[in-house]
Amino acid sequence: MHTAHDLFYRDGVRATGIDRVIAECGVTKTTFYRHFPSKNDLIRAYLAYRHQCWLAWFADALARHGNTAEAIVPAVGEWFRDRRFRGCAFINSVGELGGVLPEVVAIARSHKQDMTAAIAAVLPASRQRMKLAQTVALAIDGAIVRTQFDGSPKEALSALDRIVRSLLKA
Repeated sequence: MHTAHDLFYRDGVRATGIDRVIAECGVTKTTFYRHFPSKNDLIRAYLAYRHQCWLAWFADALARHGNTAEAIVPAVGEWFRDRRFRGCAFINSVGELGGVLPEVVAIARSHKQDMTAAIAAVLPASRQRMKLAQTVALAIDGAIVRTQFDGSPKEALSALDRIVRSLLKA
């Protein structure tokens, strides 16, 4: 699973064949297929694993930065500056597979809902908390994509910071 995770995230799901995963993790084909009868099974397991890891990391990062709304941009910036950053595994997977493996869209939607809930948890209490969290989550998704094609997080994080501050003032 760890090998598939690293390869799928770094190189893309479609670009990574099962034979490469098997070769790099050092198991036999029989053992591999006993655990993952198809590549689609491995993709689902990868996304489930990524979901758990990323949300745990995000919660820790928010806590490290104060567990308030002001922690959002520094936490996201920490991720963007990681040398292994290659965007959102869920956005990337929907782009690669959403048309041929609809389950990926449902998995990504669930991930984004959980991310939004984590954001809501650090926002000030209000009747608009969930709507605000949804807006911030959408802004984070935009910043992710912008960072991917700019190659640097500076502008995306600056824009995200302006958006979050503006929303908090409103």
